[in-house]
Amino acid sequence: MKEDDARPGMVGAILGALEAFLVVLLAAMVVMVFGNVVLRYGFNSGITISEEVSRFLFVWLTFLGAIPVMLQRGHLGVEFVVDALPGLGRRLCRILADLLMIGCCVVFGWGAWGQTQLNMTNYLPVSGMATGWIYGAAVVSAAGMGLLVLADLVHTVLSPEPPEPSNGQGYEP
Repeated sequence: MKEDDARPGMVGAILGALEAFLVVLLAAMVVMVFGNVVLRYGFNSGITISEEVSRFLFVWLTFLGAIPVMLQRGHLGVEFVVDALPGLGRRLCRILADLLMIGCCVVFGWGAWGQTQLNMTNYLPVSGMATGWIYGAAVVSAAGMGLLVLADLVHTVLSPEPPEPSNGQGYEP
């Protein structure tokens, strides 16, 4: 999908909601950390739980943020070799890359799911929250990125035209 194309209906709505949720997570982190700094240095007190919760939110922000970046092709890639190939070469490289990425997402998600289940009986010391919820962020991230890559693979295979060269244009906000 080109960057200037509008996202299709349901995918656009889900990713728009995800991006709004990411903004809320970041705002909550900023408020908690800044508030805690003000309380510590200004009033010699603090909110103990804010450190744990902000770390929890940071993990979720990082893993969930990887999903829209995957859609926008903002992750690290070596495109100058692929861009130099003719159309069929670009198509084959895209298919191979998508298959490898799906494999990585499956392995990553499988391992994260195991860690999530294993850590649901371990609890954070201050908040009492199960540490499995932290690992759950990786499960959601692997599933989201895997679905996006699968959709790209299907599009690449079914499209009559080969993928266009990137021309060095990654995601620009």
